[in-house]
Amino acid sequence: MRTSQVAERAGVNVQTLRYYERRGILPPPQRQESGYRAYDDDSVQAIRFIKCAQELGFTLAEVETLLELAAGGPENCDAAQQMAVQKIRQLDQKIATLGAMRDSLQRLMATCQLPRSERECPLIQSLATSSQRRRVRR
Repeated sequence: MRTSQVAERAGVNVQTLRYYERRGILPPPQRQESGYRAYDDDSVQAIRFIKCAQELGFTLAEVETLLELAAGGPENCDAAQQMAVQKIRQLDQKIATLGAMRDSLQRLMATCQLPRSERECPLIQSLATSSQRRRVRR
């Protein structure tokens, strides 16, 4: 398959595909005699995996590690376990923040029936508090 075909099947643009190649995340494809890149179906699957991992919150550096692990990786799984523990912590923080936002939105909905002068915006208060907590942690 040519570059544009792979990009279309994987749901990315051509620049993304070439960027993954430059970073070394995606192995360079074979070249045809004409010089065109010739990708196989594995390339499409790899790109889909990369995009899915990114949507789940993994950085490209973390995706590279995941791909290395999927290819056989080191003798033990210490690196994978460390990455999983760190990602779980990050997800727990996001879940807590999203829960607080959800609670704030519910309170906001409950106060929307009040006269304007009596309303408070719990969403803004929650975001401000969450932002302050993140600054303290860093």
